[in-house]
Amino acid sequence: MTDVWSRRAFLSAAGGGALLLGAPAARAGAAPADGTHDAMRAVWLGLFLGGDVPAGAEPFRSRLADLGALSAGWRSAMAPAPGSLWPDLGYGADPEMMMQSYYRLRTMAEAYLRPGTGLAGDPGLRSDLLTGLDHLHADVYHAGQVRYGNWYCWQIGAPQALLDLCVLLYEELSASQLAGFCAAVDHFVPDSVVGSYSGTSTGANRVDLCRVLALRGVVGGDSAKIALARDALTPVFPYVTAGDGLYRDGSFVQHTWVPYTGTYGAVLLGGLGMLFALLKGTAWQVTDPGAQIAFDAVERAWAPFLFNGLVMDGVSGRAVSRGLMVADPRQVQQDDHARGHAVLAAILLLAQGASPSERARWRALVKGWMARDYYSRPLADASLPLSSLARLAEAESDTSVTALPEPVGHRLFASMDRATHRRPGWAASLSMASKRIAHYETGNGENLRGWHTGSGMLSWWGATYGNGQYSDAFWPTVDPYRLPGTTVSRKVLADGAGGDWGASRPDAAWVGGTTDGEFASLGQHLRGLGSTLTARKSWFFLDDTIVCLGAGIRCSDGTVVETVVDNRNLGAAGTHALTVGGVVQPAALGWSAAFPSPGWAHLAGFGGYVMSGPGSFRGLREARTGRWSEINRVGSTTALTRRYLSLWYDHGTDPAGAGYVHQMMPGATAAQTAARAAATGWLSVLANSETAQGVSVPSLGFTGVNFWQAGSAGPLEAGGPCSVTVRERPDGTATLCVADPARALTSLTLLWNRPVAAVLSRPQSLVSQDTGTRLRLGFGDLTTAAGAGQQVVVRLG
Repeated sequence: MTDVWSRRAFLSAAGGGALLLGAPAARAGAAPADGTHDAMRAVWLGLFLGGDVPAGAEPFRSRLADLGALSAGWRSAMAPAPGSLWPDLGYGADPEMMMQSYYRLRTMAEAYLRPGTGLAGDPGLRSDLLTGLDHLHADVYHAGQVRYGNWYCWQIGAPQALLDLCVLLYEELSASQLAGFCAAVDHFVPDSVVGSYSGTSTGANRVDLCRVLALRGVVGGDSAKIALARDALTPVFPYVTAGDGLYRDGSFVQHTWVPYTGTYGAVLLGGLGMLFALLKGTAWQVTDPGAQIAFDAVERAWAPFLFNGLVMDGVSGRAVSRGLMVADPRQVQQDDHARGHAVLAAILLLAQGASPSERARWRALVKGWMARDYYSRPLADASLPLSSLARLAEAESDTSVTALPEPVGHRLFASMDRATHRRPGWAASLSMASKRIAHYETGNGENLRGWHTGSGMLSWWGATYGNGQYSDAFWPTVDPYRLPGTTVSRKVLADGAGGDWGASRPDAAWVGGTTDGEFASLGQHLRGLGSTLTARKSWFFLDDTIVCLGAGIRCSDGTVVETVVDNRNLGAAGTHALTVGGVVQPAALGWSAAFPSPGWAHLAGFGGYVMSGPGSFRGLREARTGRWSEINRVGSTTALTRRYLSLWYDHGTDPAGAGYVHQMMPGATAAQTAARAAATGWLSVLANSETAQGVSVPSLGFTGVNFWQAGSAGPLEAGGPCSVTVRERPDGTATLCVADPARALTSLTLLWNRPVAAVLSRPQSLVSQDTGTRLRLGFGDLTTAAGAGQQVVVRLG
């Protein structure tokens, strides 16, 4: 057989424009005489394999052995028959099983090429691979076959794997086999799939389709296909104002209504990285200046959601339900850390086509995230392909790169109803929903109980603790009616309630807020999913706390309504001490109690909570058992049990105007929590009603108000619904940030009853200003600002 390794010696995985030296003569009709397509095929092979993997060093030695064992098992189980290649992957009614069959073959082909698997160059495996490819082609994936089921399997999943196989096994395939496989791809993925930027041909899906077209051109020697793929990337680059794609504020949306930075976003980054590298140095190199938007997005769109190596679940859509899959014989955990590691690897891949300064900074960021991921070490991540593992290992070992720390600051993503708050020692993420963004996404039988994710879910992590909070079987075991931070009706919902693919969007427009880049005032007009529940919720993100306000909580479902202060996953056996008002509470499972407000609570190992509003709050310790299969149709059926400590307000059945006020203090000690509760003058609640919600913290120079309608709160008066954040600085200046989250104001007047000497800087939207004993600002049309803050800097009088 052909000497695979002597060919691989000529490959360069890093350059994108590498040549395959000593390449075999081109097949008739497969490549031009100059060997361009052969060279590009060599580049793709290097990208797919990730360069030279040190087979004798860990973790690669073990991973390669596992790859060999997995492939050997699949090889022995392969039994071609009508409607299946493997008995457990019958594709007669479900094309996903056909796609998974191609995935298995691709894994086996990788084992055939890589030394250290025990199968490198094995002639029997070669024969079985060709048998499998021919069987799938004759039985299901060929020109003339009528498509059924999920479109993705036919147009992205299966053809990507098939074309990868064509590259991996190119020397072993006959010209007729290659022609037949290319004809199958042309049948299911015609040029017309990128004819318009709409439907399933947008965002990350468009990048995936371009990958198919480009590699089809390389494998089949069709330069027109490669040019089409390059040109079809063009609509991916510009910022969008609705639907799928990247927004100017850093939001990334897929499926029209779903924040998807964490999963589809990783696909987009990795896909662009592969294509940029494949086309680099060729006649089809991407030169569109819009491509810089994708490079800028690394820090504008992705970095804010990465923390200690994980990517926050609020931007991963239905993927949060994919913890363990029955189709995965290795039972590899898919969680926020695994998804984060995939994003890190995608950033390194994209860096190959970036400027030297961008490449250096991104490698430093990745090295920092890797170093801080104490909970799930990236190089021990069995879910990562070996190529990604190799890129991460190379970055980690690069002594010329100094790891960068986590950033500090606040980012509001108004176009996808998400926000991140990052302080020294902790980070938080807020998930909301509106007529623009879905409560949650379900589809293909996945994420069946994520109903209340967009009802104000407030997630948070410490720098050195709590990083497994949502990784450790959280989604299958948590009470889905008690997601942390949410206000929900306990009305029983059916699995998948609200409809698939982001159909569950509330009729609410005022969702968003303002930030000066460090602190923030955010609000949500909440309307419950499948419920009569309505409420006004506000969050004020400060230096060591998040102040949470609720007002106008109303419901007529005939069920109890609750606001969840927090719901901490304590793991399989956690007994973290809970102290309430200085008294340590029982640690026994089943403990439950009610406490008066004002009051405070502290959970050892996590932080503190200060309750200062109306109503009592409750606490509960419980062990909850669930299965991934209960929230995902292909999830593992293994029962999992985790312990939880929940704190919540019980607003009673059918509340008619309930409210709450509390602070959440990540990482605070019991003494710090008690001191904050005793410092009654530290925080002033300016308003907490259906007209406005606002707070003031004089020691921070902070005033924040969310006006649900025209009104006043403390020193601020607004002529219409808006969000206002004011920061007074020690240098005698102040910054006012004003936004129209509902995107409905054609004009707005704001009064600040504070002496102001002069306006130092202003946005274009400011059409009038009056200074003196008080400040009067007049804004013009804000409907086109997409909820973005309008910042005014003044000198105080």
